[in-house]
Amino acid sequence: MEPVMQNIRFLRYVDAVARCGSIRKAAEQLNVVSSAVNRRILDIEAEIGTDLFERRARGVRLTAAGELFVAYARKQMAELERTLSEIEDLQSVRRGEVRIAAIEGMAAELLPRAICAFQKTHPKIRFTTFICGREEVYQHLKEFRADIGLVFNPPADPEIRTLMDVEQRLCAFVSPDHPLTRLDKVRLSDCVGYPLALPDRSLGGRALLDEFLARRSLRLEPALESDSFELMRNFAVKSGGVCFQIQIGMPPSHLPGGMRALPLVDRGLSRGRLVLGMEHSRALPVATARFVEHLKGELADA
Repeated sequence: MEPVMQNIRFLRYVDAVARCGSIRKAAEQLNVVSSAVNRRILDIEAEIGTDLFERRARGVRLTAAGELFVAYARKQMAELERTLSEIEDLQSVRRGEVRIAAIEGMAAELLPRAICAFQKTHPKIRFTTFICGREEVYQHLKEFRADIGLVFNPPADPEIRTLMDVEQRLCAFVSPDHPLTRLDKVRLSDCVGYPLALPDRSLGGRALLDEFLARRSLRLEPALESDSFELMRNFAVKSGGVCFQIQIGMPPSHLPGGMRALPLVDRGLSRGRLVLGMEHSRALPVATARFVEHLKGELADA
């Protein structure tokens, strides 16, 4: 019987080729010669009795059998990572990696704060983050590229297990000296007279705005529409305008152009859910499970 780690290495070859769509590119990524990768894939195909990849003039594409095999391979690799993490924990090594996929709104304040606080007591735990759109967050989880994900107002998905969700109110983000900061309560109608930066329809906050506006005569005419929170925030500061985001995504006040988050009080404007989730079928590595408990505390205090 072949060694376990060698078998896993060959599964990594298949996974890399599936991601790259090319044996040559996968070999470069794995830092091995392409002939070795191709030979191992041919060995696996011969063993299971069917092709995993359709060879084309410009790369390869997974067959139906390949799709099934890659899903199996990714689960095996994720399970091995979890087991190795548990073994390290038993040995009190306290090493490991936490892989997080999150929407951009978590990158300014929540994630840096949570990671820094966690590493004060777990200095040998390292982090890899993927900042992306809400649909991509769930794709990273399903393909085992990330262990946990943070996403705002995601659609229901049976493949994702919710570890925690936190209700979040939509806020108007403005510069500290903006005229809106002098109001006791801020409504969407108060924002209309200023340059508006609206999230595009790939972002969860836009769905809340559209749902509310569909029942009102109020219309928002954006000067800027974007899928980048950083761009929208910087535009609002430089133009004297307004952008919209959940309060937990507010950047630190000490940064240049620090902003104020003004909760919108319009009756009928729904609140959204910030969801911490993971792929439903897997178990988390020890390091990730510990970080999840820490992150839950950060979210509860937000």
